Amino acid sequence: MNRPPEEHIRVEAPQLQSFVSTAAQTVGLPQEKAELLAALLTKNDLRGVFSHGTEQIATYAILMRDKKLNNDPQLEVVKESPVSVLVDGDGGLGYFPAYDGTQRAIEKAKDVGMAAMMSRNHGHFGAAGIYARLALEHDLVCYVTSGHQLNLQPGNPIFQAGGGSPMAFGVPTSKHPPFVLDFGALHDLYNGDLRRELAERAPGLVLRCIGMGEICQAWGGLLSGLGIDGEKPRWTWPGANQGSLVIVLRIDLFTDTETFKREVDEYVDRIHTLEPLCGLEQTHIPGGIEAEREALYKNEGVPVGKRHRELLEGVAAELGLEVPW
Repeated sequence: MNRPPEEHIRVEAPQLQSFVSTAAQTVGLPQEKAELLAALLTKNDLRGVFSHGTEQIATYAILMRDKKLNNDPQLEVVKESPVSVLVDGDGGLGYFPAYDGTQRAIEKAKDVGMAAMMSRNHGHFGAAGIYARLALEHDLVCYVTSGHQLNLQPGNPIFQAGGGSPMAFGVPTSKHPPFVLDFGALHDLYNGDLRRELAERAPGLVLRCIGMGEICQAWGGLLSGLGIDGEKPRWTWPGANQGSLVIVLRIDLFTDTETFKREVDEYVDRIHTLEPLCGLEQTHIPGGIEAEREALYKNEGVPVGKRHRELLEGVAAELGLEVPW
């Protein structure tokens, strides 16, 4: 779970966004793409999704500078139908083909009811919730996932079959923040001691997490054309080791849109009356606490912890930039 850092300084979101854009342009990313990347990463910081926020530029900038990822990718629509689109990312960051493809899928779904976007040949595409939130702006329910290149060897732990396992689900509402369930199916199972204990106590739960991760790999990776053999890269750029999938559906295929959204609002109201999980003070819908943090951080600034600062200070030193504090 992303938790606000106990020790932190407050930095205004526009300052973080400007720093990311400048860093990206310094390593050759065109201004339009740099500004999009900066906006998406800063939005994650505002929502408290720090793991996928502005700290990521410390990795991305060096990958582009060192030519592991293409710093000037030219997107290509490889294949298209009335209900689908396949976008090639030309070896750059995954944000650009996934964002473009999701926008295309949204327009198709608004026209015919449902659509799917697949992206390929790119690096990290960030938090899956980015693309779910795009669909929610148009009252579409959605599912998002991504897969990356694995190199499974005999004797590896079964947990490795799930890869990075990101996925997000989105459900529109009327008065409440929309549902945005954005998570990694295996992220709490990276710790070897913890996962052994969990596997002993709740094997069914652990197997479900692994199974969800394997679906991410199959749908988000293999379906994009990513090969199973890590020794034989599918694409040219070394960091282009991911694919992604976004599926969007129009609510009125099945029921009245406004009635559905009102029912979801009532569902949220009732959830808020339930007893919270042990250790938590209140109940939240998926995405609810992120919406609260976004409202708070817009006014008070983003809490930037020690590790976050060190990452940005490190890349700033590498690129000859000033940090925004």
